Amino acid sequence: MRRFLVAFVLAIVAGTALWAQAPRIGVFIPGVREGSPIYDTMAKGAERLAAEISGASIKIFEAGFNQAEWEEKLTSFVASGKFDIVITSNPSMPELVNNVSKSFPKQKFICLDGYLPGNPNMYSALYNQLEQGYVTGYLAGLVSISGMKGTNPDKKIGMIIGQNYPVMDKMIIPGFMQGLKAADPAFQLDIRVLGNWYDAAKAADLSRSLYAAGADIILPICGSASQGAVKVAQETGKYLVFFDDNEFARAPDNILGCAVLHQEDLAYRSLKAAIEGKLPFGKADVVGMKEGYIEFLNTNPAYIKNVPEPIRKKVDAAIQSIKSGQLTFQVPSL
Repeated sequence: MRRFLVAFVLAIVAGTALWAQAPRIGVFIPGVREGSPIYDTMAKGAERLAAEISGASIKIFEAGFNQAEWEEKLTSFVASGKFDIVITSNPSMPELVNNVSKSFPKQKFICLDGYLPGNPNMYSALYNQLEQGYVTGYLAGLVSISGMKGTNPDKKIGMIIGQNYPVMDKMIIPGFMQGLKAADPAFQLDIRVLGNWYDAAKAADLSRSLYAAGADIILPICGSASQGAVKVAQETGKYLVFFDDNEFARAPDNILGCAVLHQEDLAYRSLKAAIEGKLPFGKADVVGMKEGYIEFLNTNPAYIKNVPEPIRKKVDAAIQSIKSGQLTFQVPSL
């Protein structure tokens, strides 16, 4: 008993929960890791933390693209009883976690890229993708009207999305549109829906159609299918902008800008806080540029090479306006 009390006191002094001495971390990916930056970086954050803690274990599970199966697969994942904490990421996951947690009242969850307060066993954090969309759209609009090689006079930008969902419809698209309109109110956004997150051949066909219809820049948000858009941009000498990760290396002459989510850092810090007993379960946060979890990569050599300095200065000014609070975006109810 005395030995147990000593261990208990040492754990408190260290500022950690008892199980944090060798935490068991489950990573539930609602999709696949390869070709999905948002999931890959979440897994990297969890792996980074696990590597720092002696005896920590981590299991990464890929649930695949069939969303109808996610809740059942999450239930099976949690029912194994092998995890002290489960981390996942997707705007639809907080609701699924809320359902599953009713059957597992001791299981702790972290849901990134989603928002649902009130569950005492779940912490969620939503990216303010209005900011991400605005800066990316502003860049796309400024380049499109600049007259630089590969652009045309048509005030039209393209977008290929895997599917419609609340964050896409209420944050990403409106933010991107607002950025385009800030460059020129006459801009139109031509949106094509892929219907999945993996069909690169179909994404290539949609890209050809968008470029032929007058769009000189496309934002693909369609998972691994974006490889089709990259291929067509390279073939046609047209341009792309990207979300979520640093994609410049895929086509350094065609990718104009990347607005990334620092999901690896958010996953790492959220898990670390949970292990230390400091994560506010039951709370939902909104994070963005000011907190350092959304970043436009304005110092990347490819960006500096491809985008004229006057445009870069305008984009930098917009970023500073967001960080200072001069330009704000109210996250809607999802």
